Order: sequence, then C-alpha cells, then structure tokens
Amino acid sequence: MALSNMATPRAAQEKLTAVMPGMRTDFTGKAVRNVILLSVPDHEYDLLRPNLELMSLPHHFVMHQRGEKLDFAYFLNEGMASLVVASQDERSVEVGVVGREGMMGTPLAAGLNRAPYRAIMQIPGSGLRIHASVLETILPAAPNLQQRLSRYVLMQGLQMAQVAACNRLHELEQRMARWLLMCQDRVDSEVLTLTHDFLAQMLGSGRPSVTLACGMLERTGAIENLRGTIRVLNRKGLEDAACECYDVIQHFNGGLGLK
Repeated sequence: MALSNMATPRAAQEKLTAVMPGMRTDFTGKAVRNVILLSVPDHEYDLLRPNLELMSLPHHFVMHQRGEKLDFAYFLNEGMASLVVASQDERSVEVGVVGREGMMGTPLAAGLNRAPYRAIMQIPGSGLRIHASVLETILPAAPNLQQRLSRYVLMQGLQMAQVAACNRLHELEQRMARWLLMCQDRVDSEVLTLTHDFLAQMLGSGRPSVTLACGMLERTGAIENLRGTIRVLNRKGLEDAACECYDVIQHFNGGLGLK
C-alpha cells in the first residue's frame, strides 16, 4: 500500500482553536507560545499558570532519559527537542521531534511515570515546566487539557509511524529533506542550527553519507550549508526533494496546531 494513501483521521484534519501567541503569559509575565497552553480555556490555564516554571533550554539539555521516572513535563515556547532511542552499543536514532506544538513527558497524560525515550534539546530555546505530581493533580479538573494532550499523543504516534516507514523505505536525501521540513515547521526560521554529525545521529546514518546528501540538496538550490547551520533557501524545492511521507505528515500538522 502506498504511504501517501494512508488514511488521515478526522482529528488530524481539524485545526486547533487557540489564543494568539503573546495574549497569554506565564506567572512571571512572559508571553506563552506553546500551542497546547494557548488552546485550553482560561479557567484551566489559571490552574496551570502558578505552577509553570520558565526554563532556558540550551543545546543538548536533557529533559529525561529512557526508563527514568518523569519528574517534570515540559511545554516548549521556542526551540526543538528530539526523542531518541539508543541501543546498547550506543548507536541512536531519532523517533520524533517536539516543538512549540507539544509537550515532553506525554506518558503523564495517561497516568504513567516512566520515559519511553530520551528527550534532548537539539535547537536551543525556552519552555515552561510543571512538576509531574502537580500536573497529575490538575488533569482531572481540566478535561480540555486532557483532551488536547490525548490528541497530541495520537498525532505524535501517527507521525512516528510514518517516520519509521520513511526511515526503512526511502533514500537518505529524501529523508533529510523531510526531516528539515519537519524541523522548520516547528521553529519558524529559515536558519536551522544543525551539524552534520547531529544529522547523521538523528537519521541513523554515517556522517559522510549525510555530507553527500546535504551537498546534493545544496546543488538543487534548496539549502545552503554553513558551519554548524543549514539555511533553507527554497522551501518548495525542499518539498519537491522530500519523499511522499512529508505530504502525509503535513495532514497531521493541523491537528498539532502547526501551519
């Protein structure tokens, strides 16, 4: 069955209704940009607000390790985190990305308290964290938040399934184009702070192969390789270089509150 024929649930096609970024603040008065926090009613956000701690999230900041007890949930305002699975021989591959559309610590929404993946910041930013026990206490009194988190977990799972198929079936250049597009969807910038070593780790490939694929995309005019960064010059060209998986993933973006 063609990947592009994958059925898209109705929930994935419905856009979230949210307060505009900047119209809701945390307890320090800083603007909130996280889609989930902007999507819940005022009375539910008022339950969360006194318990949200603003955090600077630098490059390689680890929010939790696989198998660890989840002490906090994190709602990103800016930046992007990777969800990573590592093998015993220390090889690793990325299974998902999280930006301002989501939350790290999603098992807490289902009453679970162990992390299934390593969560690490790959593009620095900021976010709001809340203690796991506090979130678990608030959720029964916040049905809209519970629904938003359940929707997010479903959409994230569907994207992970598509990415798993993509990693198995498609060429590195196509997969890289798809990954760069997913990254740009979350950070709203044409400049992505990424090294070839990092891309190799996230895509489960070798650095020489990644450098070759980056060079191929650069020759098409889609991107520009700079030291430690990649600049997206032609998004349409990058979309053309990506496999059909990105078209499928785009159907889920509305359900995640992304463009």
